[in-house]
Amino acid sequence: MTDPSVPQPVLTERLELRAVGPADLAALYAITSDSATWRHDPEGRHTAPGVTARWIERCTAHRESTGVSYWMARLRSSGTVVGVGGAQRQNPGFWNLYYRLAPAHWGNGYATELCRAAIRTAVRQDPDLPVVAWIHAHNTASRAVAARLGLRDLGLRPEPWKRQPMHAYADRELTFG
Repeated sequence: MTDPSVPQPVLTERLELRAVGPADLAALYAITSDSATWRHDPEGRHTAPGVTARWIERCTAHRESTGVSYWMARLRSSGTVVGVGGAQRQNPGFWNLYYRLAPAHWGNGYATELCRAAIRTAVRQDPDLPVVAWIHAHNTASRAVAARLGLRDLGLRPEPWKRQPMHAYADRELTFG
């Protein structure tokens, strides 16, 4: 019998997706401190393990309050960490779709696979909230992932955190921003 307080992994064709937790600090810091993973948003790069530890704490708090947060993505075949991502409920009422992959794993379709699982999970949790991916105009790879997921480009809008204009790719029209 499984403990309902322990998040169960989500399995896709090639990935095992597990809730981000403190044990993931080293692997996650390796990804989030790599400047290549932040070339579209350099100021977001994690410059110390403590930054990543606080990010993990926020993910855990989201999961505890809403039941859903970001996952570490591992290859089912080997357990190798390929990245992090998923969906998190945000204010003013949407699911934030997010991913960041280690550069060695770019170009294999893992972002699309991870995000499809995240969208399914978010919609099961609360289908009334839109799913939104906020993407820089110059990030053509992420814009292509969003299009493959069937999200529509609603144009440039101020994203909720830094208020900078980003493309809002969503599964429906937004009532904010």
